[in-house]
Amino acid sequence: MREVFQQELAEVQDRLVEISRLVGISIAKSTRAFNESDVNLAEEAISEDDKIDELTIELDELAITILARQQPVARDLRIVVSALRISSSLERMGDLSTHIAQLARYRFPDKVVPQSLRGTFGEMGALLVTISTMLTELLTTQDVKLAEVIRNEDDKVDALHLSVFDAVLAETWKGEAADTVDSTLASRYHERFADHAVSIAKKIQYLGTGAWQQSTTGVQ
Repeated sequence: MREVFQQELAEVQDRLVEISRLVGISIAKSTRAFNESDVNLAEEAISEDDKIDELTIELDELAITILARQQPVARDLRIVVSALRISSSLERMGDLSTHIAQLARYRFPDKVVPQSLRGTFGEMGALLVTISTMLTELLTTQDVKLAEVIRNEDDKVDALHLSVFDAVLAETWKGEAADTVDSTLASRYHERFADHAVSIAKKIQYLGTGAWQQSTTGVQ
């Protein structure tokens, strides 16, 4: 029975990795669609969210079955419970990626944000792709050193997010009302995507070290 249980835990990890990989593909497409006003790429990213949702539900059902049948304790229990919380964050990351793609679709053929902010969003998009890639590696390898790297990359996203707010609130801002709303929403979607990645990284770090890092993101 113990061998079966370990196989089930390994399957949970494999499924988390697969969902994270799909989220990475999604955010790469969404941010590119957003920055290049590529409606076809936006449609691809939006349509793929259903697969992420489906896999998340399947993983949650597996985790609940393990809890009911195996009744794990101590670290094994923390692993299964953490998997449920991680899958929830991954699902939300997929949703946020979809929101970014939807903005690109809604504004096509125009760009979503004014010229003055395109460089900023280009940087944020590249950071999200990097963070997502590292997150998949973290879930694959359990290398807790990657958790701190992800947190550092999130700090860069946060700084860019604040710079967007500074720009749209400045007296020199020339954007229309729609530009202000779109820029603010898009920045928030980018920032929250990174926050969820940090939340997942913290959980993996805790499982690996037993030390819980205090959150500054507001995402648990």
